[in-house]
Amino acid sequence: MFVQEEKIFAGKVLKVHVCTMEGTEWLEEVTEDTTIEKLKEKCLKHYVHGSLEDPKTLTHHKLIHAATERILTESKTVAEENLKDKDCLLLIKKRPPQAPPKMADISSEEKKQENKAPDKDAILKATANLSTCNTERAVTQHNIKDFQTELRKILVSLIEVAQKLLALNPDAVELFKKANAMLDEDEEDRVDETALQQLTEMGFPESRAVKALRLNHMSVTQAMEWLIEHVDDPMVDTPLPGQDTPGVAAAAAPAPAPAPAPSATASGDRARLSSQASLEEAKQDELTEIFKRIRRKREFRPDSQAVIALMEMGFDEKEVIDALRVNNNQQDAACEWLLGDRKPTPEDLDKGIDTSSPLFQAILENPVVQLGLTNPKTLLAFEDMLENPLNSTQWMNDPETGPVMLQISRIFQTLNRT
Repeated sequence: MFVQEEKIFAGKVLKVHVCTMEGTEWLEEVTEDTTIEKLKEKCLKHYVHGSLEDPKTLTHHKLIHAATERILTESKTVAEENLKDKDCLLLIKKRPPQAPPKMADISSEEKKQENKAPDKDAILKATANLSTCNTERAVTQHNIKDFQTELRKILVSLIEVAQKLLALNPDAVELFKKANAMLDEDEEDRVDETALQQLTEMGFPESRAVKALRLNHMSVTQAMEWLIEHVDDPMVDTPLPGQDTPGVAAAAAPAPAPAPAPSATASGDRARLSSQASLEEAKQDELTEIFKRIRRKREFRPDSQAVIALMEMGFDEKEVIDALRVNNNQQDAACEWLLGDRKPTPEDLDKGIDTSSPLFQAILENPVVQLGLTNPKTLLAFEDMLENPLNSTQWMNDPETGPVMLQISRIFQTLNRT
């Protein structure tokens, strides 16, 4: 029997696992004396299904040993590359070399550099010898005002108008007594029951929780922080000013003037005029007292703990109280105000809007606002929002004061846009 020489002296047959980047896998049988180039050719024939029409296909691929991540040298044999049975090889396409830039691309880039806009220094250097002109030209600035900032000024002026309108009403005293009674009722009903329940469930006494909520505008988080900070404060259970203040007693009405005798008409007229003057004076005094009481109930009460903390930083007591008033008792914001430009100032809080401005005139000419200004509850709402801006939402949702606030907001937005 005749056996070919190469079969007798052939090396050991290995089975290697070949993979491609496209996910194709197969087993390739190869002897130890086979060169890597021959192995790659066999792999490519399998990969392209037996056809190597493009001669570049062979040179554009390479074999990589997966375990060691090294590229196999094509002139070496399988044994020289130390391949083992069941090793895994990767057949991948070589990355083409980067093409050199074309002359057209180079010239285009040079033109871009030449056409590049000059920087500020180059402009100043080129225009240094030119004379200046139009230096006093006015630049138009569009100042979009913030509604919340302007609302306070609007409220200050509207409160003055509402007080004057209500004072002219023949039933002014009764109206303001109702407003005062509404104020007392509002103070009692102001506490949010859900917020109060959350604090009492945490173990805080109800009276302290009520005080904390009123001081912190019904915010549970801020009220809880206040209660924790003041747990050792001996004044923590002291009621807020105005809560236990008795109501203003109604002024005693002067006795009616006696009917004039027919023989004393002149003296009777004088007595009647004197009686009316006394009555008007009594009404004004009573209105003044009611106004004072409303103002006293809305009086700013600084957080004692925040006052102490800020004074310990070296600030004067008056400065600290002003800072807390401007920033609604928020200690961090008050500290930033004290360290900054201190805007707005406490005096700015009491300034009203320009009564001759188109905005204020448009507000006063609105029928809904005019009708609302004759309602003492509107005055109460304005006073409350002036001292507690966070309560604006409550009055916006009120059926009596909500339409007035809506009209003010609409007028402001319309004029601000134009």
